[in-house]
Amino acid sequence: MNSLAMAGKPTEVLELRGVTKRFGGITACKDLTFHIREGQIMGLIGPNGAGKTTAFNLITGVYGVTEGSIIYNDQIINGKRPDQIVRIGIARTFQNIRLFKNLSVLDNVCIAVDCHETYLLGAACLRLGNVRKREKAIQEQAMEYLAAVGLEDRASVRANSMPYGYQRKLEIARALALKPKLLLLDEPAAGMNPEESLELAKLIRILHERFRLTTLLIEHHMDVVMSLCEKIYVMNFGVKLAEGSAEEIQSDPEVLRAYLGEGYKRAEHP
Repeated sequence: MNSLAMAGKPTEVLELRGVTKRFGGITACKDLTFHIREGQIMGLIGPNGAGKTTAFNLITGVYGVTEGSIIYNDQIINGKRPDQIVRIGIARTFQNIRLFKNLSVLDNVCIAVDCHETYLLGAACLRLGNVRKREKAIQEQAMEYLAAVGLEDRASVRANSMPYGYQRKLEIARALALKPKLLLLDEPAAGMNPEESLELAKLIRILHERFRLTTLLIEHHMDVVMSLCEKIYVMNFGVKLAEGSAEEIQSDPEVLRAYLGEGYKRAEHP
């Protein structure tokens, strides 16, 4: 345990230092610098094309960093593969849902639970006793994650036959099954109406606390962002536009001009 944790102060789980990503002559992200402390829910917002999902792809190893450093729990993770990123405790959902659509809801989560396990090929093919026991344990764990998001009664349903909002919840359950310490949510409320998005925000808060997560959230539903995030980082054209609390961001004139709109009315959130 480091000295900050011993002193009872929150530790930095993730830090980006001067992170830049270029694709040929195009700079998708430039000099991103921010940190997330343990237990925080932080929002990453901005117009379409601002570079938010690119930042997620850099953190999770989908893209390599052109310049700068990404530090997770005091370890530089630049250059690690996505599977290595998952194994050290970072999981994500995607802007475009990426489920195994023709598999059952339960099987989608079982795959995530099982991702850290290895079998001897012969034992797996013969379905020896210890393998069967392990499969049962995996299914039981998967059902717990489905229950956490309210999908336990849909375990046998094919994933792509469910309504869109349920598929979003399934993707969150699958991410949780990877047992992350840091959870990245890429537009989890996309396609939802205001009532559905606020219901999802409540669920995210419950899951965040239950599983003791640190959460980084990309979202365009400002009611979700403002009700969940104690800290917000605003991007525009690949660079930082503003950073601060929900109160500060809602009243920042640059953010209003570039993203929220001059007519944006600040709502009261609990």
